[in-house]
Amino acid sequence: MNTAEMFSLTQEMEKSWDNEFQELVKALPKEDGWIGSHLYFYQGFWCPALVLKSFISFQKNFQAFASDVILATFPKCGTTWLKALSYITLYRSHFARDENPLLSSSPHRLVRFLEYDLYLNNPFPDLQNACAYEPRLFATHVPYASLPTSITDSNSKIVYICRNPLDMFISLWLFSTKLRDNNLRPLSPDEAFDKFYHGIYAFGPFFEHVLGYWKASRENPNKILFLKYEDLMEDTNSHLKNLAMFLGVPFTEDEAKQGVVPEIVKMCSFENLKELEVNKKGLHASGIPNADFFRKGEVGDWSNHLTPSMVERLEKLIQEKVNNSGLTFKLSCKTSRIFHPS
Repeated sequence: MNTAEMFSLTQEMEKSWDNEFQELVKALPKEDGWIGSHLYFYQGFWCPALVLKSFISFQKNFQAFASDVILATFPKCGTTWLKALSYITLYRSHFARDENPLLSSSPHRLVRFLEYDLYLNNPFPDLQNACAYEPRLFATHVPYASLPTSITDSNSKIVYICRNPLDMFISLWLFSTKLRDNNLRPLSPDEAFDKFYHGIYAFGPFFEHVLGYWKASRENPNKILFLKYEDLMEDTNSHLKNLAMFLGVPFTEDEAKQGVVPEIVKMCSFENLKELEVNKKGLHASGIPNADFFRKGEVGDWSNHLTPSMVERLEKLIQEKVNNSGLTFKLSCKTSRIFHPS
């Protein structure tokens, strides 16, 4: 599926909305999205037209099990990596080490999105058969405040990963450029920056999304594990051990002796995943080519793209948004530059 076909799919999705849903949508603020299709402002965030109806179906109909694990992320913050690490860690006892499912399936196929996949064309999908093993493992980009109450009020667990907003913006802009409708002129860096600054992008605003999970994780750390992309890059082994402990499947002494942790880290590394044949071809359920989910995965790449004035404006925005929250962002691994709001 090329970009024109994906854009056409989104248009067809909007046309297929029934009258009742059309009436709901009419009352929502609407903006042009980064790839050309519409964004609708719903429950405090900008929802892509492609998944607006599936998100509402997910929100209304999903019934969480106490054992469920939900991987929650903001787009372009390490979703693919987190899916790979979580899947192999949680289910490692179900397959031989030389039969790793990542060798034959995309992380997005192994850990399926709720709004972008399972509920996309079915308000009541077969969730039990959507997961090869138990406990069930799903993914979502939905903000914490908009999650189904069966998730927030149950004993299910949430793993959230965030990324510094400068790198996230660059990754989002370049990703969107690949997907943008070919019939539209390219989205310039200045236009993208203006939309980003004002929070107008899929599942934005970014800071409200991150802070929702950050505050919830501080209130209930046994339910929500809050990870930072930069910390995970810096010491993947230690954070993987913490992830396994949080998921209730800690690594054993025998596994430590056998080198299972570094083996999983290597298997799930950006470099390895990017070179696997399964990730070089094929499509995600939303129509996005698997290869488009892999670019650089670096920390600090923003310095190659952002102007000094852009950096200054974003740092002021970070200061304004996360001040007094306790949340900090590491902007570069090389310099260990950390942005601490005063």
